Amino acid sequence: MDLETLKEIRITGLKVNYYYICKRKLWLFSKNLSFEKNNDKIILGQILHENYYKSEKERDILIQDLISIDIVDDDYIREVKSSDKMEKADMMQVVYYLYVLKQLGIEKVGLINYPKQKKKKEVYLTKQLEQELLDALKDIEKIINQPKPPKLEKLSYCKKCSYFEFCFA
Repeated sequence: MDLETLKEIRITGLKVNYYYICKRKLWLFSKNLSFEKNNDKIILGQILHENYYKSEKERDILIQDLISIDIVDDDYIREVKSSDKMEKADMMQVVYYLYVLKQLGIEKVGLINYPKQKKKKEVYLTKQLEQELLDALKDIEKIINQPKPPKLEKLSYCKKCSYFEFCFA
């Protein structure tokens, strides 16, 4: 999928992340139904993001109005997360960033920082991950263009989700 198509259908890194967490959440978010402003986990993540790595010069870099990279340095693009509980979603979000950068002729390595856990994970754009991402992007486009949200799927982490009351009311 090229950059123009990604821009046209407005696939952001957060949408890729939500795709791997919950397709219903992805659909709701894509329709501008956001309940995250008052969610404790989201607020904690924002505080963590603001307070860690303050000395980094290149922070919160918006590229092509599609991706917002937490930190960019000589070697890495870095994403800061509060927990590794959604590690696959976090990784694929970074893979998406690497893919967009590759489309722009920029090759980097991704690094996910979990400062509370003192953990780091390097992410590389392999052919296998790129293909998985391309398949996910096609599916994301289908999901966000559906007239109704995907069926409710009860997952182990639903109770902690900012959309919980909406989905289970």
